[in-house]
Amino acid sequence: MIRSLSTAFTLTAIGLSLAACGAADRLSQVGQQPPLNAIQDPTTMPGYRPVQMPMPAPQPAHYNANSLWKSGNRAFFEDQRASRVGDLLTVMVTISDKAQFDNQTERSRSGSDSAGAGGALGTAIDTVFLPAGVSASNLATLNGASNFKGNGTIDRKETLKTTVAAVVTQVLPNGNLVIEGRQEVRVNFEVRELVVAGVVRPQDIQANNTIASEKIAEARIGYGGRGQITDVQQPRYGAQVMDIILPF
Repeated sequence: MIRSLSTAFTLTAIGLSLAACGAADRLSQVGQQPPLNAIQDPTTMPGYRPVQMPMPAPQPAHYNANSLWKSGNRAFFEDQRASRVGDLLTVMVTISDKAQFDNQTERSRSGSDSAGAGGALGTAIDTVFLPAGVSASNLATLNGASNFKGNGTIDRKETLKTTVAAVVTQVLPNGNLVIEGRQEVRVNFEVRELVVAGVVRPQDIQANNTIASEKIAEARIGYGGRGQITDVQQPRYGAQVMDIILPF
């Protein structure tokens, strides 16, 4: 119990310290628009890890005799689509998600047990151990009942349609491209952030150097914001800390 309280106090202190730091940052920006993040190399961002996936055996390129064609080429003329680290391509983000669930659960259980003693043993117990008016034939009676009823409903509909330019950060041994793109838009003291990352096949990139989001493997798409409106929609730091440490 003491250890649990100590842990709770420690978490509370950490939460209050973080809240103080966050409050200081917000106070320094009163009356100002939320700042945009600086453009950075995605490979230097905290938590970045190169993608490693199963690869087929490499096939060296070679030229045929008296031919301008090189094995592995996708077209006779130079391809202008993204193919190397640092190249750009446009991701057409289209997400239309709809889910509807309706679950009902009902459970009921009851039980009854009784115990007693009769015959000579019951008579002896009545005479020696039990007060007058109490019979050993009904020494104990147990009754129990439990009821549970639960209802759950999910009705979700999400639609997102936008475009974002992404950068090729890796070329995998089989030719697939690892891409990552970030976009920030500031409107009326609110910053909207869009992040797209994943693995794409070069042949899925269209002639106009665009690719649909559903063709991105291991896709990571994030859309959110920060600013005054987002701050109002989030619980205060103290409430978040208490939600974590309270056991009930």
